[in-house]
Amino acid sequence: MTPSHNILNCRFDAVNEAGAAQWARETLRSGKRGHISTVNVAILMMMRSDPRLKQYIDDSGLIVADGQPLIWLSKLLRKPLPERVAGVELVHELVNVASQENAGIYLMGATQDIVEDVAKKLSEQTSNAQFVGVQDGYFSHEESKARAQAIRESGAKLLIVAMGVPRQEQFLQDHWEELNVQLAIGVGGSFDVIAGRTKRAPQWMQTVGLEWFFRMSQEPRRLAKRYFITNSQFIWLSGWALLGHFLGLGKTGTPSDARQPLT
Repeated sequence: MTPSHNILNCRFDAVNEAGAAQWARETLRSGKRGHISTVNVAILMMMRSDPRLKQYIDDSGLIVADGQPLIWLSKLLRKPLPERVAGVELVHELVNVASQENAGIYLMGATQDIVEDVAKKLSEQTSNAQFVGVQDGYFSHEESKARAQAIRESGAKLLIVAMGVPRQEQFLQDHWEELNVQLAIGVGGSFDVIAGRTKRAPQWMQTVGLEWFFRMSQEPRRLAKRYFITNSQFIWLSGWALLGHFLGLGKTGTPSDARQPLT
């Protein structure tokens, strides 16, 4: 049973990285199917204006907080989440779990050379990992059905997609039944980080919640406006949530019933 908390209209599971890996292991062993969502501040704000993205995340078997500000807010609201669970680190954990469970792994996202580098690096770290498919994430909407069929035919049990939000979620949502994988996760730009094409923020910046600033400094034209908008929204909404909490205008909340994987 995994307890969860509602924070700014999103249900987060109160698990750490090890707990997320254990949930994945139990899902693979159970024969059931489910997907994991990693939600950061930007995604949380996107959910407010994208009903389809929100529906996908709400339907996830496991939702983890991929942002230190979310952890801080959860504790202030007395709905504590144990720790940040970063997508890029969860990739390594899931590959390790899949290898131990003898489950085939399919990687899709980024360019072909990058995703191949990711498979190589992950294989070096987990020697018995079984990669049954490695494909780039650049394809048209018309080609998506063929991609889904290729994943199905590969026999993969774990699918890791890195095509950015919300495109990766839309692909998984549109083709969930066709894919026939047991476990899926969208990890945004994590392949670029694992392959060494993009640098990750120093640990101290991650700890103080400034990883977004480090990312923005690498791609200011693409990310500056997005982060300005989403961070401003988050600060505003967090302020109202905290005010309501301390004035007793809303429920402080207790862990809700555990969410079960999709079947």
